[in-house]
Amino acid sequence: MRRNFFLIFLVITILTPLSPVQAQGSTGPIYIVQPGDSLSSIAARFNVSLNDLMSANNIADPNQLTAGQSLIIPGLDGVTGTLNTRFINFGDSYRSMLRQTQVPEDLFRKLNRVVSPSEFYVGVSMIVPEQEQIQYNKRISPAVGESLLEASVKNNSNPWTLAEINGLHGTWDGLPGDTLFSPGESNGAVTSGLPSAFISAEIRDLPIKQGGTGLIKVVTQPDVKLGGILVDKPLYFFPNEDGSQVSLQGVHALLEPGVYPLRLDATLPDGSIQSYEQLILIISGNYLTGESLPVDPSLIDPAVTDPEQKQLESITITTTPTPTRFWQGQFLSPAIAYAESTYFTSRYGTRRVYLGQGTDLKVNWWHTGVDFGGGDGLAITAPAAGQVIFAGPLTVRGNATILDHGWGVYSGFWHQSAIQVQVGQTVQQGDVIGLVGGTGRVTGAHLHWELWVNGVQVDPLDWLNQPYP
Repeated sequence: MRRNFFLIFLVITILTPLSPVQAQGSTGPIYIVQPGDSLSSIAARFNVSLNDLMSANNIADPNQLTAGQSLIIPGLDGVTGTLNTRFINFGDSYRSMLRQTQVPEDLFRKLNRVVSPSEFYVGVSMIVPEQEQIQYNKRISPAVGESLLEASVKNNSNPWTLAEINGLHGTWDGLPGDTLFSPGESNGAVTSGLPSAFISAEIRDLPIKQGGTGLIKVVTQPDVKLGGILVDKPLYFFPNEDGSQVSLQGVHALLEPGVYPLRLDATLPDGSIQSYEQLILIISGNYLTGESLPVDPSLIDPAVTDPEQKQLESITITTTPTPTRFWQGQFLSPAIAYAESTYFTSRYGTRRVYLGQGTDLKVNWWHTGVDFGGGDGLAITAPAAGQVIFAGPLTVRGNATILDHGWGVYSGFWHQSAIQVQVGQTVQQGDVIGLVGGTGRVTGAHLHWELWVNGVQVDPLDWLNQPYP
């Protein structure tokens, strides 16, 4: 009897289909939380209520959110898979992203609230449901006089597949220079409709913030020289070890957030020029405000400060940056020799007011570098290799040293009690270059370090957190 019961139970178990384990709560597409996201910003982005978002994910505390966390987004009927964030890069267009991701246009517009393709600025983030979508990375651009059939045969495809993938009306609908996507591995073809002199172009660390460093990496056809502008600054390109050309350009901390021009100019061996321009989004650096410092009124007198500022700019702003890159890898803190006892007394970008002691004089300004606390006589070390191009006393900045790291990148070290290098000297990362002091316009002994990238002071901490280029 027991044996028969066991056989019946076994047959029922085998014949009964297994049901997948369902996650608790609502179902829907998954969004991966990005740095800087909050529950309220995510709810606003997808036009769902905060309460519905918290309920779908069994979240009790809206402040408990971490980058990389998976969230179910309720209310998006017909949307499945993972909703990934992708930043628009240089050369991307509305049409090329639709073709590459194969996301239906109505769904793409719904997820991103796109009103017009003109909203495609470099640095803008877009939501793309990628998990269940086929993506194409192989690019094809028919040459002038080349039919879609010829282009497809040359790239081991066929015109009917290309027409379907790229939303063409037929095999006759291909245009010269248009960027088409095809099955297969990326072949390094011209990126998203850039002129033929360009093979690829990429801006790293999008979106760029106020006080950030724009890193533009371009691969071109042989013997092409590059230039251009970012916002209103000329771009200088230098050859990189991987065969690309790289430009580093700072973005001013006081630049209003918004969209600005980014243009690349390629000069071909025959002297002709091909250019491509696209708007780029610059976002807020979210810098602190309200710092007030009482100082000697003579040290905020424009008759004193303006000539010194012009002297500094004459050293760090040049149309012929040093073509040699002296540094390798990541920068190190110039206060690393006394890292256990130092701390930040003021961070880059802080909006501050200088108050003339005993007067009504006020000057609104901002903090152009990072201040490390510490007493007189502590060792200041080179954050990276470079050449000493200035070493001497200044009125506002006190005893000062400037290093040229190459490629238009300079470090400045102010308020030293003693300078221990000479102009023309080459230093290596970690070499002692001076001692902490309290000379110039200060309220106490400290090390002020600032970093100039092609004429603009940028946040030095970015260079401590990651390598450039």
